[in-house]
Amino acid sequence: MREGSDPGSHLPSSEPFDPTAAGAGSLPAAWSRHWQRDPDRVQLHDPDHGWQRRGDLDAASRRIAGRLARAGLAAGDRVLISAQASSALVVAHVACLRLGLVVIPTNTAYRASELAHVVGDARPRAAIVDDATRAAWLREADATLQVLGPEVDLPDGPAPRLDAIAAQAPALIGYTSGTTGRPKGAVLSHANLLASAEALRLAWRWSDADRLLLALPLFHMHGLGVGLHGTLHCGASAVLLRSFDPEAVLDAAAAHEATLFFGVPTMYHRLVDHPRASELAALRLCISGSAPLPATLHQRFEAATRQRVLERYGMTETAMLVSNPHDAERRPGTVGFPLPGVELRLEGEPPEIQVRGPNVFSGYWEREAANREAFTDDGWFRTGDLGQRDTDGYLTIDGRAKELVISGGYNVYPREVEDALRAHPEIEDVAVVGEADAEWGERVVAYLVAPRRIEVTELRGFVEGELAPFKHPRVVYRVEALPRNALGKVQKHRLDQGRVLAEG
Repeated sequence: MREGSDPGSHLPSSEPFDPTAAGAGSLPAAWSRHWQRDPDRVQLHDPDHGWQRRGDLDAASRRIAGRLARAGLAAGDRVLISAQASSALVVAHVACLRLGLVVIPTNTAYRASELAHVVGDARPRAAIVDDATRAAWLREADATLQVLGPEVDLPDGPAPRLDAIAAQAPALIGYTSGTTGRPKGAVLSHANLLASAEALRLAWRWSDADRLLLALPLFHMHGLGVGLHGTLHCGASAVLLRSFDPEAVLDAAAAHEATLFFGVPTMYHRLVDHPRASELAALRLCISGSAPLPATLHQRFEAATRQRVLERYGMTETAMLVSNPHDAERRPGTVGFPLPGVELRLEGEPPEIQVRGPNVFSGYWEREAANREAFTDDGWFRTGDLGQRDTDGYLTIDGRAKELVISGGYNVYPREVEDALRAHPEIEDVAVVGEADAEWGERVVAYLVAPRRIEVTELRGFVEGELAPFKHPRVVYRVEALPRNALGKVQKHRLDQGRVLAEG
């Protein structure tokens, strides 16, 4: 540990934490400092178009902002974005934020009904997508919606005043949900996201010399709010990959001399078994998040690569909250200490993790009842996660009070899967849970009450048009009845009693 550094604070001994990033105000105002200072320095690599310089990103996003403004979009309007990682997607995202638009990052695997819910709830004025089928679904959901491709192929127009957005103005609406009801939009301000990016810059010693290998999707807080925003905030560079493939990751890391890799446990599981895994020793830092990293995988990865993965914890509503320390022990099975600016407490029995800080959102989009439930009377956000601290203060996530399943780094909400399965004419009752899985972290498991054994392949085919593939059941059990208490609530901890595996 560096002298004068407290692992609980993460701060280098010489630099204090300023959540405003020296008064930057908005995300693009902070980013533009780097663009103006050294416009010829490379910033983003796209596998199809090569390197883009800081000045290129500045000019291209200014041009797209002018197009969007000419099309009638103005600060406060919402824009749904759902596309694979590319330099065009980054330019469009940055342009929206520079203009003061509110971005709704949306999973590219969503089906028609899932997209229709987001459109109906958030009422975006435009959408940017890279797939004709999703474009058609969006037009069906709202015939007035301007549906555009990532290149935003519209007539050019004069760029209005850019980057002058109030710190508390909304930047993103990230859709998430608990175990009941449809997903709801978490409204994150520029100040929320800027505070989180600045905390990570300090805690991870992230600098303009770093080059991030970014194989995460840019519709997720991990890839977008941490990977992309952090890169732009620090003036660093990033190599974008359209999807995760171990061979492609290793090739890109070597070709571009990457220093950072961010991944989910499923990625680390696949990398550690690759015969070239030892090449990752050249990286400065490997970070894992979005789901718990098993301690055994942490240890296997270190043995294969000499990399001691830094695990962290965050969520859509808060961006990043907790991280293992950079300069002190990175303890397997734990997520470390609260990041700069974050206050954390454990309340109740079992103890729930509650947080507050400049990174924590102000509430859900048009959900007054949900907001009353989400925050305590004294202003702390209830994460719904259960945790404990060891004698040295390291935080461990024990489980979720809300029955969220995290499979491959993606959130799966049991109620949504249960509702889709109940539409099957032969399913009388159903309960969905997560089971531990070495590769996926958790896998989606369905318990069915039905007159016959329904195989998993049949169920996956049945929900194909309703649910993204990562939400599909991977294992199916048949039971005579679901265990319920006196109030009729399913007792999911008793589901494994009397189950019969459906083959397939």
